[in-house]
Amino acid sequence: MVHRHRNIQGGTARAAVFGVSDGLVSNVALILGIAGASTDPTIVRVAGVTGLMAGAISMAAGEYVSLKAQAELVERELAIERTSIAENPEAETAELAAIYVERGLAPEQAKVVAAELMSDPEVALDVHAREELGVDPTQLGSPLAAATVSFLAFALGSFVPLIPWLGGSGTGAVWASALLGVGATATVGGMLARLTERSVVRTAIRQMLVAGGSCVATYLIGGILGASVG
Repeated sequence: MVHRHRNIQGGTARAAVFGVSDGLVSNVALILGIAGASTDPTIVRVAGVTGLMAGAISMAAGEYVSLKAQAELVERELAIERTSIAENPEAETAELAAIYVERGLAPEQAKVVAAELMSDPEVALDVHAREELGVDPTQLGSPLAAATVSFLAFALGSFVPLIPWLGGSGTGAVWASALLGVGATATVGGMLARLTERSVVRTAIRQMLVAGGSCVATYLIGGILGASVG
């Protein structure tokens, strides 16, 4: 049966998963930290929206810079490899043959395979990129797309714990925000488990513990700071 692999190198899927997860955990922690000091809904809403925008912009910028730098590094290495293939084909053929010998081919067979692959410069570059650099040159990813996905995913995750404060306040909003945040984190954990084919329950519980620990810690710290200021 023929199977297909997901594109795990491009960065977009990673940006979406981490964006939602980070948005949930960071903003629920921020909102509950503020709520621990003051349950004034206006203050909590302002803090929550500010955390959403600041976090989403920061995540997008970081994702763009990271993926852009990675792509530029790979492109530089590909340019070096392309020049070497054009100017030193014998050496590159021998290098490729040596790689296949290490993989288990007989020396003569490895030489034949390497020579065949080196007969087309573009195929040779693709093979050398995969074998030497460990990258697929057709899947470098789009920094702009990853940044956009990261921004939207973080904003979505950050908005969830803010929902109870749009029309509510007090202890009820605190509990609703915490439960929404932890529940959504478990959902994200379940989705991540499906993608990675790991235990849904274990991954969801792990995500919930991280979110729950962050909620409790920031709420207690907010309470201490609020009491000290008061």
